[in-house]
Amino acid sequence: MPQERLCLDCGTVLHGRSDKKFCDDQCRNNYNNQLNSESYNLVRNINNILKRNRRIMEEFNPTGKTKVTRKKLSAKGFNFDYITSIYQTKTGSTYNFCYEYGYLLLDNDEVLLVKREEKEN
Repeated sequence: MPQERLCLDCGTVLHGRSDKKFCDDQCRNNYNNQLNSESYNLVRNINNILKRNRRIMEEFNPTGKTKVTRKKLSAKGFNFDYITSIYQTKTGSTYNFCYEYGYLLLDNDEVLLVKREEKEN
């Protein structure tokens, strides 16, 4: 006699297809949400910070290159700890990027904002 199959979420006995894992969509969604919630929340929060950083740089830099103070960026909620990439110039300057918008930390609390131009193939 085949072994009784139980819903992975609520433990109810399953009926129907032999490969069925959940008794209904609610249990399937609940199971997957619980499985992914911790890692998904971390990723979602980091993505929100990165998108906010990009939006702030876009707001302060409509022309593609400008200077602003670190204090002004921070006041808008910019988080200098989160970037998507780093670009090192031949002269040794380090630009930090959030997607296509980047910044270079200068002296006297100033920050140079730049926008990376898209290369056409």
